[in-house]
Amino acid sequence: MKDSVTAAQQTPPAQRSTRDLARAAVSGWLGTAMEFMDFQLYSLAAAIVFDKIFFPDVSPAIGLIAAMATYGVGYVARLAGAVYFGRMGDRIGRKKVLYLTILLMGASTTLIGALPTYATIGILAPVLLVVLRLVQGFGAGAEIAGATVLLAEYAPVKRRGLISSLVSLGTNSGTLAASGLWAILLAVLTEDQLLSWGWRLPFLLSFALMLFAVWLRRGLKESPVFEERPDVVDGVALAKGEVETVIAAADAREGDVLAAGIRQRKGKAFFLALGLRFGQAGNSGLVQTFLVGYIASNLAVGRSVPTDAILYGSLLGFATVPVIGLLGDRFGRRVVYLVLTALTVLIAFPVMLLITSGSTPGVMLGMVLGLNVGVLGLFSLESVTMAELFGSRTRFTQLALAKEIGGILATAIGPVLAATLTAVTGSWWPIAAMLVVYSLITFVSALLAPETRGRDLVRLEDAV
Repeated sequence: MKDSVTAAQQTPPAQRSTRDLARAAVSGWLGTAMEFMDFQLYSLAAAIVFDKIFFPDVSPAIGLIAAMATYGVGYVARLAGAVYFGRMGDRIGRKKVLYLTILLMGASTTLIGALPTYATIGILAPVLLVVLRLVQGFGAGAEIAGATVLLAEYAPVKRRGLISSLVSLGTNSGTLAASGLWAILLAVLTEDQLLSWGWRLPFLLSFALMLFAVWLRRGLKESPVFEERPDVVDGVALAKGEVETVIAAADAREGDVLAAGIRQRKGKAFFLALGLRFGQAGNSGLVQTFLVGYIASNLAVGRSVPTDAILYGSLLGFATVPVIGLLGDRFGRRVVYLVLTALTVLIAFPVMLLITSGSTPGVMLGMVLGLNVGVLGLFSLESVTMAELFGSRTRFTQLALAKEIGGILATAIGPVLAATLTAVTGSWWPIAAMLVVYSLITFVSALLAPETRGRDLVRLEDAV
């Protein structure tokens, strides 16, 4: 214990080269891209073909609701993964956890592409689909949180928003890749070909991306913030009792630093982060998942129009995401959050009017606006703000839980609720209303949150 006390008091600054930063940035971007490609592949398949392949003996409306429900169960598993891997990441480091999560996600996604259908094995087919979805979600539950923490902890203070936004670019890249694959399939395959074997190709192709991501992460160095934490000794965080012993043996200044993180009453930062997450997560579930199926089922436009719209919106996102990251670095996180969420509220009903106009240009413009303003812009801010809200001792766990609880409450339940409300009302207005509610929750959270730009991420305590 004496050695632990000494080591905890004398943690040297961790040094990282530009090459280390670049490798961390690519690793974070690629892992998040893979996570979102996997989930977007699944969400698009759920919206376009899974109701026919795995739930063929029900009406189209019930089939869509059932397919969306299998999409939603992955978010329950994500919560379990957030708890398990988040605590592991705070205790033994970010790098080791990110290696495990990429393996789980990649293996389960590949196996979805090899599943037999309902026509082959009956009810066992959707059961196996749900099982693999649960495994996929368990690994994904900590992937984006880990990548977010890693990039924020690697980044220079003045460019933290920009570099952390690469996580959002990863989500955008994954969405783009998945949407591009589905757009190609819808363009070149007949309905019979798509339902018989074409839907499998995107899932099977993800295996190659997994192999590259695993190779890249093998050479990744640990987060410098984790190594500089005063409660970490020999790469492992001290237990609470051990830290209390260190506090008792340390001088007043060092003891106060440790005590601030160990004895702080948690909760305020977590609920603020949950509120910040709500708008982006809810809007994402509506725009990127539900509206794709809704447009294909209810509007007189080509079946490839919604996937093409996501494709174009994702391309524009390569400009939106870094610009929002730069604005957050320049003006602060809070004010940019307020502007984006207010803008989303203002355009929610006009966007839905465009989408339901029945014209292809209207659908395209509405989807592109909704995706970039209400989803990708908020995600760019979320990537850095949530990391800055939490102290380093519990950052991974709290960030993962805030993301996944927000995902369950908004992204997972949202598409099912939207499908039910539109079926009951026979109208599109509940979708616009849900966009407004989600965005207002984030607006209020940003209004109550402190400005976190430039915060020292080595500090153990939360920002509030």
